[in-house]
Amino acid sequence: MIYLDYSANTPADPAVLERFVNTEQTFHGNPNSNHPAGLAAREELAQVTDRIAARLGVAPAELIYTSGASEANNTAIKGIARASRHVGKHIISTPLEHASVSGCLTALQEQGYEIDLLDVKRDGTIDLEQLRELLRKDTVLVALTAVDSELGTVQPVAQAAELLADWPDCRLHVDATQALGKTALHFDGVDTMSLALHKIYGLNGSGILFKRRSTPMEPLIHGGVSNSIYRSGTPTLGLAAAAEAAIAPALNQQPERTEIIARHNARLRQALAVYPKVRINSPENAVPHILNLSVQGVRGETFQQALAAEGVCVSVKSACSAAGMPSRAVLAVSGDRRNALSSWRISLSHLTTDEELSAFLAIFDRCYHQLTEGKA
Repeated sequence: MIYLDYSANTPADPAVLERFVNTEQTFHGNPNSNHPAGLAAREELAQVTDRIAARLGVAPAELIYTSGASEANNTAIKGIARASRHVGKHIISTPLEHASVSGCLTALQEQGYEIDLLDVKRDGTIDLEQLRELLRKDTVLVALTAVDSELGTVQPVAQAAELLADWPDCRLHVDATQALGKTALHFDGVDTMSLALHKIYGLNGSGILFKRRSTPMEPLIHGGVSNSIYRSGTPTLGLAAAAEAAIAPALNQQPERTEIIARHNARLRQALAVYPKVRINSPENAVPHILNLSVQGVRGETFQQALAAEGVCVSVKSACSAAGMPSRAVLAVSGDRRNALSSWRISLSHLTTDEELSAFLAIFDRCYHQLTEGKA
């Protein structure tokens, strides 16, 4: 098997698994309990949270543990919208968002909220001037992805935050699921930010929501006690410890990992450029971890299935998107529905080997000729 779908999921680092198991076996108490075992677990959770916060450059009280980025996105977007409903019901976002963001916006729209989506420029970034024009007194939230999961485009989060500084009643939520460990995180001016550990060799079912202390937000989950009033439920100390074990190398080794991945990306771009029906959709300045392409006249699902039959794992859109629909990101960038329907994504890792890429390119060549033969 050749795995080229690291933006969907990554294998858990053995050190992360070891940390999870050791923590769960060492700390038996419920962190909410006031007996010695519970107090020991609570103290360990506090220390883990302190260290994660220090690495991210935020305050420990601003971190909320969740079951993943989908829960974090739902908590932030719905929570901010509800807490700000006395101000207004206008939200601005983009067509590039993950389904856990766009799904929230659809649900809010059905409740009477007005949603505006920003245009996307040819380089894949949002139109900041349009954002300035769309802002209104009743705008309560701007929801942006830091790195688009299909194209790998890095969005101008810092510039958007600066723009929103003149709108004190408008909050900024950033989905940084594909950004952690791949590019710089910008917390300045950001009210909430979602992170998922399974994208950086951590555990599935584990996420973190950053919430600035001054940001009003209503919780999604009520009842029970936790380390945060914004997310009830017994804290899972093992997942928090495992999160720390994943975040540390992701940030410490980010330059070295990115250098390896950038070399893989450049090799693929050069090799795929010789095929006349191949179109690279990811811009040159995207994170190198993601390479989106289309093969003219061949639906993305068809090419994915052909590769899968040869043991190659790639994605058509993000793993949480609806099947059979064109890529919203590719459509927004190219304006070409057929091209968007033909798009699919390779996502790379520092674990990807040169031998795997050689094997993939040989398989791609066979599939390309089989699927495009006789097509204009």
